[in-house]
Amino acid sequence: MEKSNTITKKIIPILRKQTKQFEPTLIETIISEYGKNPFLILIGCLLSLRSRDVVTVHVCRNLFKRGQAPQEILAIPKSQLEKIIFKTGCYRKKAKVLHEVSRVIIEEYRGKVPRSKDKLSKIKGLGPKTVNLVLGLAFDTPAICIDTHVHRISNLLGLIKTKTPTQTEHELEKIVKRENWIEWNNLLVIWGQNICTPGAPKCAECALKNICKFQKHVKLRH
Repeated sequence: MEKSNTITKKIIPILRKQTKQFEPTLIETIISEYGKNPFLILIGCLLSLRSRDVVTVHVCRNLFKRGQAPQEILAIPKSQLEKIIFKTGCYRKKAKVLHEVSRVIIEEYRGKVPRSKDKLSKIKGLGPKTVNLVLGLAFDTPAICIDTHVHRISNLLGLIKTKTPTQTEHELEKIVKRENWIEWNNLLVIWGQNICTPGAPKCAECALKNICKFQKHVKLRH
């Protein structure tokens, strides 16, 4: 209960205010430019894997000029698709996944991205992170998307003590209020990209330094 209150009354309000100064996440940008299109949100998620948002957003825009529906993406020859998404890295694997996911959505779901976690999870190439992000941001279904920032920062703050994304998801579901599940990912991703950066966190600039267990540990050591 104490951790839940800390998240609700302290951490989330601080992050809401502080993150307004930074660029929105990739998926937020896609939604603002193309609307809440589940398929485009899904494609954006897949392209963002192991790629920086600042790179991926331009790739998405170029790809969406060629197609914004599963049929259109599947119609792009694999060699051309690889060239379009090249800058996101792992482009051969990603092109194959985009084609396969598009095919499954056409053949099994009548060209519409399914709204259920079970159906999304059955599509080859969609991991838990992508599934939860699509559920939350495309369909407003409460889900905690666990990416590297969410896992790392939630542990640094001392809210949880986990080693795997699955453990992190389960533990956060216990202490983050359900109505904040979708927002939690967005806030921590922006914070992780700009302040609590991997390897070199800007602790002196962090508005959460008085709450952060990592900061308290560092102070004790010195």
